[in-house]
Amino acid sequence: MDREEYKVMAKAMFGAGCFWGVEYNFSKIKGVNEVMSGYSGGKTPNPTYEMVCNNNTEHAEVVLVDFNEEEVTYEELLDAFWKKHDPTTLNRQGPDIGSQYRSAIFYYNDEQKEVAKESLRNLQKKLDREIVTEITKVQTFWKAEEYHQKYFEKHSRH
Repeated sequence: MDREEYKVMAKAMFGAGCFWGVEYNFSKIKGVNEVMSGYSGGKTPNPTYEMVCNNNTEHAEVVLVDFNEEEVTYEELLDAFWKKHDPTTLNRQGPDIGSQYRSAIFYYNDEQKEVAKESLRNLQKKLDREIVTEITKVQTFWKAEEYHQKYFEKHSRH
């Protein structure tokens, strides 16, 4: 009888602007099992997209990344996070403006916290503008409405 191989899964959570593109980019990384769009970092239970866009819940649009630590490291996920958005713009990514589009790393444990801080310090040395990314402990993740999940895949013109 064959035994199923055990995979070491871990979680990471990032806010880097509109979650559609962020979700898509993380889903293409080898070792990432699943990416889900949602909201975190706010005060209102069970927020909706409309509530978050009205800018009164304090939530960020985030992605929850489930990944295999044997195939991709947290450091590699951080590298992808930094490359796929501008961490020097406060509450803005491109044309999207509002605190829900802020740059944020939500850590699950002290190791992720320290790795994220070190990653930020290393990147800051290379930039001439200040990084405004918040690094904060994970808060409740609220899954976004189904029409936001895998948005680019559902609406691709290919």
